[in-house]
Amino acid sequence: MRHAAATFAARVAKRSQQGETWDILFCSDMLNLAEFLGLTRRHLHGCPAVSYFHENQLTYPTRVDQERDFHYAMTNITSAVVADQVWFNSAFHQKEFLTAIPIFLRRMPDHRLLDQTKNIEFKCQVHPPGIAPGSARDLRSPGPLRILWAARWEHDKNPAGFFEALDLLQKQGSTFRLNVIGETFRNIPDVFHQARIQFAEHIDAWGYLESSEDYLHALKSSDVVVSTADHEFFGIAIIEAISHGAFPLLPQRLAYPEILNLKTDLSHDIFFYDGTPSGLAKRLATFAAQANHLPTLTELAEPAQNMVQRFYWRDLAASLDDAIEAAAVCHNTL
Repeated sequence: MRHAAATFAARVAKRSQQGETWDILFCSDMLNLAEFLGLTRRHLHGCPAVSYFHENQLTYPTRVDQERDFHYAMTNITSAVVADQVWFNSAFHQKEFLTAIPIFLRRMPDHRLLDQTKNIEFKCQVHPPGIAPGSARDLRSPGPLRILWAARWEHDKNPAGFFEALDLLQKQGSTFRLNVIGETFRNIPDVFHQARIQFAEHIDAWGYLESSEDYLHALKSSDVVVSTADHEFFGIAIIEAISHGAFPLLPQRLAYPEILNLKTDLSHDIFFYDGTPSGLAKRLATFAAQANHLPTLTELAEPAQNMVQRFYWRDLAASLDDAIEAAAVCHNTL
């Protein structure tokens, strides 16, 4: 976020000198759009800009508030101000970002720009990302409940809550297998090291899976996909797991009720637990006791699997293309 604007501006200048032109600028929230447009004003000539917010720096969770970099937060706001359209991956994310803006700006000593929220809101749209279509599951072979946790190995995904639930499950004498996968970074929460020792006899897959084949195998071989996240603006790994037939057990918060359309179909509440480790352990224990009768669980997961089909690229790509075309046309008619 510090240097991307200058880096990309240099590339634009070079390619512009070679005769290239552009119809529209599409960028993520990681780009300082206002800075980039200032650096490229001679080359882009009023090119319309869409800023896609897959996350944001106002509400992305930090372990302590003092860690938040307010310069990044202000960068998100100015990018949203200068963009012609501001897209979000979920309505939950859009609402959270817009709610946070005036709270953040009120911390300014003066010139708080509180009217910017309305200016940004007018330009907002929700356009979720897509996934490849799920495939049919193989006939399940007998064995213990197979649990999947798929997320970045960072504190905002609350791995401690997941392993606390497994600890309760283990103490109850439930049998289960584990796929604990996801991208790791320099600082891995200590709870993963402890859990790998405690649950060693249960583990089938652990850590980042290098190949897409191994990743898809982990999804398709899991009976239940679990989230314990404290932060989730969309949840693409969860949606991919559901599309391959895994039964979702999700906290009833964040983007999850929206993604599974809980507000309009209350029967989908079977896919949610109360958000606590004990509540999760209770649901998992029930499934573990019925492990050898889990075709029924697969059937119960079908409504969720049907719901996430609206995120398949085969349908979603065309609507995103139309939205981009509309953004360009709208800009050119102003």
